[in-house]
Amino acid sequence: MPVITNIEDLRVLAEKRVPRVFYDYADSGSWTEQTYRENTTDFEKIRLRQRVAVNMEGRSTKTTMVGQEVAMPVALAPVGLLGMQHADGEILAAKAAEKFGVPFCLSTMSICSIEDVAQNTRAPFWFQLYVMRDRAFARSLIDRAKAAGCSALVLTLDLQMIGQRHKDIKNGLGAPPKLTVRNIVNIGTKWRWCMGMAGTHRRTFRNIVGHAEGVDNMGTLHDWTAGQFDQSLSWDDIGWIRDHWGGKFILKGILDVEDAKLAVKHGADAIIVSNHGGRQLDGALSPITLLPQIAKAVGKKTEVWMDSGIRSGQDVLKALALGAKGTMVGRAMAYGVGAMGQEGVEKALEVLFKELDTTMGLCGRRDVHDLNRENLIFPQDIPEPFGPAS
Repeated sequence: MPVITNIEDLRVLAEKRVPRVFYDYADSGSWTEQTYRENTTDFEKIRLRQRVAVNMEGRSTKTTMVGQEVAMPVALAPVGLLGMQHADGEILAAKAAEKFGVPFCLSTMSICSIEDVAQNTRAPFWFQLYVMRDRAFARSLIDRAKAAGCSALVLTLDLQMIGQRHKDIKNGLGAPPKLTVRNIVNIGTKWRWCMGMAGTHRRTFRNIVGHAEGVDNMGTLHDWTAGQFDQSLSWDDIGWIRDHWGGKFILKGILDVEDAKLAVKHGADAIIVSNHGGRQLDGALSPITLLPQIAKAVGKKTEVWMDSGIRSGQDVLKALALGAKGTMVGRAMAYGVGAMGQEGVEKALEVLFKELDTTMGLCGRRDVHDLNRENLIFPQDIPEPFGPAS
């Protein structure tokens, strides 16, 4: 059994065990991947202020996210094709989240369906919606999420068109993936993955196949998905989606103060400051850079969360100190699923919790609600090494 001490350990193990076409899908960005890289490197520029001789007994990471009690302010983000990182990946991640006491959000583009996850878990989960041109299908997805007892709807706003991801194109990723010689050879070397996939019947987009009109197999799925992401989606559509859902309503993909204000105007119970993990607009700024101004603008009117780039509990702490009330992690979960299935996601959550709890204590805080900018040191405040030059 490999020793896992951080999220990077899970990433390395996932890269060994997951077929290249699916690993690259989860661990890549668009175009030059500048934004994908800066999502993490911008966290590294922010340092932590150490405090000592403070009573650190009785620390607590507990809080709420849209009224739901959580063990720590971390939710598992919606990740497409999670069930291709490991057989039944969405079910396994949802089970891990339930066991740990944090929310799990299922993607529209999941391999396991809404009903699959509901039948295999007890805790309510969230559902993430992509609005398709087939609005009747979008409404049916919302109805299915309600019937499954989902406790929140997350509407993603930044995928009306798909940013070009060079690795996916070169790997032949599609619906279904192209069975190139390179892919077949690589998949043949991943015996753990192959054994898992042989033991499940969940190998397609089960939220779509058998539910969207005229889509009953992988061939018809390809034709249907080719033109379904709705480029006409606008703020005018938010109202009917919110009203049709009728429950907790979260808007994901906010990177601008004006958009954050519009999200509040349209009834968002929470917004997620996110650039889709650097997979959409390459050249956009990182969420951790934009979080403070967005939190300042709307943080008293709605819950402001952040995702994209979080790889540690220290990153979670930095986001909270800059105004976030919660965070979401996608790749950390995907690495865990790919590396070790449910056990890997549980390990990822344990790592994040331990890093958050320990760092909070060393920064002189006993409660996540007490974190603020005083716990951080920014680049402009770092002293010149060894004093001024003579």
